[in-house]
Amino acid sequence: MGWLIGVLINAVLFIALSGYFSGLYVDSFLSAVIASMVLSILNLLVRPFLIILTLPITMMTFGFFLFIINAVTLLMTDAIMGHTFEIESFGLALVIAIAIAIVNIVLQMTVFRKK
Repeated sequence: MGWLIGVLINAVLFIALSGYFSGLYVDSFLSAVIASMVLSILNLLVRPFLIILTLPITMMTFGFFLFIINAVTLLMTDAIMGHTFEIESFGLALVIAIAIAIVNIVLQMTVFRKK
């Protein structure tokens, strides 16, 4: 159940960010949900390998390189989704990755806090 809520939150965030940034295009809410599912699958399968491969630079940057890895997985999602989900540049993918991280941290600290 928590995975599905996370997918829906990211889908809503994709729609909101596409209204704010002209370089992010999302065709419909269904496309945003599918893109969010693809992103979560990539985070499950590909992201651990990227983290292991880039562990030295991640440690030297005190973990900030993880934002780069998140941006790369967003661009992979863009490549998989085709024309229904488009991210214009790597810089925009990095900004979106940071926005997703901030929103997820705030939601974890406020809404989904274990009592």
